Amino acid sequence: MTTISLPVAEHAEARRNALILSAAGAVTGSAPTIAFSLGGLAGIYLLGPDKSLATLSLSFFVVGGAVGAIPAAVLMSRVGRRAGFIVGACCGVVGGLVAAYAVLAASFPLLVFGFAVVGFANAFVQQYRFAAADVGTPAFRAKAISWVLAGGVLAGIIGPQAVILTRHLFDPVPFVGGFLAISGLSILGAFLLLPLSGAARAAPSAASRSAGRPLAEIVLQPRFIVALVCAIGSYALMTLVMTAAPLAMVGCGLGQDNAALGIQWHVLAMFGPSFFTGALIARFGKETIVAVGLILLAACAVVALLGIDLWHFWGALILVGLGWNFGFIGATAMLTETYRAEERSKVQGFNDFALFTVVALASFSSGKLFSSLGWEAINVVVFPVAALCAVALGVATFMRRSPAATP
Repeated sequence: MTTISLPVAEHAEARRNALILSAAGAVTGSAPTIAFSLGGLAGIYLLGPDKSLATLSLSFFVVGGAVGAIPAAVLMSRVGRRAGFIVGACCGVVGGLVAAYAVLAASFPLLVFGFAVVGFANAFVQQYRFAAADVGTPAFRAKAISWVLAGGVLAGIIGPQAVILTRHLFDPVPFVGGFLAISGLSILGAFLLLPLSGAARAAPSAASRSAGRPLAEIVLQPRFIVALVCAIGSYALMTLVMTAAPLAMVGCGLGQDNAALGIQWHVLAMFGPSFFTGALIARFGKETIVAVGLILLAACAVVALLGIDLWHFWGALILVGLGWNFGFIGATAMLTETYRAEERSKVQGFNDFALFTVVALASFSSGKLFSSLGWEAINVVVFPVAALCAVALGVATFMRRSPAATP
């Protein structure tokens, strides 16, 4: 068996870039935490008697991510990762400013637009995981992805604490300080990205951009389809629960601070395991880790359906965060096996476009389901979606282990 290895200097550079991206992700990755902590509540504040569209800004945050996925990948294929990431950070600055002004101007449509711009910026942040995995041995890819997502642990602290610390800056108008924090953190993130080097900085050659198989051939591979289905299922279910949870907690009289802290525990659960998820994947395999993630997502729904005390909400948010971590990192690692180096930009862009399009639908559906059917309905939906992903994963695992399977 041949072992693929890299020169020591190149491997060290890959590790260094992964750590830089992890640090930048901790800062720029706090924007979604702030957005999901405040978006639905800001919608309630700005809307009239009909609150059914309260989470529309969150839906457009995810729509912005879907719309930005392909442009982000195309831009970075032409100007390089670092320059593209800095452009994304600048979009985050603009989006935070627009959202803050929207609250001051009492304009719900402007709030929705600001969130869409912040979501567009988040499409660039989502590429951090691929940038870390682009260089290094195949064995290092899962670790690189998990290292980058481990930065979310700090994001889970920075975001909610920014919400709490800036809550009274513009009294009696709420939420403005939190949205301005998105802009400030985006600026800091841009500076942290400056030391990126090598493949994470340079633009690919025109020849490499035009090489590779047609996109349709790549995305029709059974392993690509299963990886995408499991990534979408994990992310969409997490978004469905996370979007509605702050509204449900406030509606049950648990308060805005408990809602923000619940999101903090949720984000810590999302990213905390990333310190060892890569090692678990190396030991037990990608499919096993994804399966554990799906079980944890189902457990989240069970806990949520048991009651409406604070521990029910926080327990559900922690479990859905853990399930997302295992399911999403495992599925992303599966995805990196399906394309070649010269094909990565178009495949990664397509993957994130499909992923965040469905996640946007989940976010929008969350608000509608919550306003019409309640918190219980949100959690009931988890079971069939998780089961569908489990079946797809089981079929893929059987085919992969079958003696007739093509190596």
